Amino acid sequence: MITKTLIQAIREQYALNWYGIHGIRHWGRVYSNGLRLAEGTGAKISVVKLFAIFHDSRRLNDGSDTAHGQRGAKLAEDFRGKYFDLSDGDFELLLAACNQHTIAKTHEDITVQTCFDADRLDLARVGKMPDPKYLCTDIAKTPEIIAWANERSLSDYSPDIVTLWNQ
Repeated sequence: MITKTLIQAIREQYALNWYGIHGIRHWGRVYSNGLRLAEGTGAKISVVKLFAIFHDSRRLNDGSDTAHGQRGAKLAEDFRGKYFDLSDGDFELLLAACNQHTIAKTHEDITVQTCFDADRLDLARVGKMPDPKYLCTDIAKTPEIIAWANERSLSDYSPDIVTLWNQ
């Protein structure tokens, strides 16, 4: 689903430092956070994976950029059918997750909740520790998951998937 061609297409239009705080290593941690959470939530894996690479793909800066989620969702719309396929229902979940990940506290769908939490669990990289009251899923709120994610975030851990995407 996430091919090197898709990653390259995103990279060609990415405005920030590819290895910066909102770049590919962050996407890799969101990807792996999401997969770990999905084991407990039953979230739709394809949506979680695509959210990881699109949610911050259209940021214009590393500070306040309130419309970046909407621009990331638009990029997903532009790339759907060209670089990846997703059913209409799952695509709507992806759009909701991208559009709302910084503005909504939660969402009624467990897949969107899992996407939100996968991103929020990587906040330590910007000096904010994830607070369980801002997480949506029970599994994300556990001390074990928060500690695991914080360690990876603080060390700027680069999951193996990032190496595959960059080849």
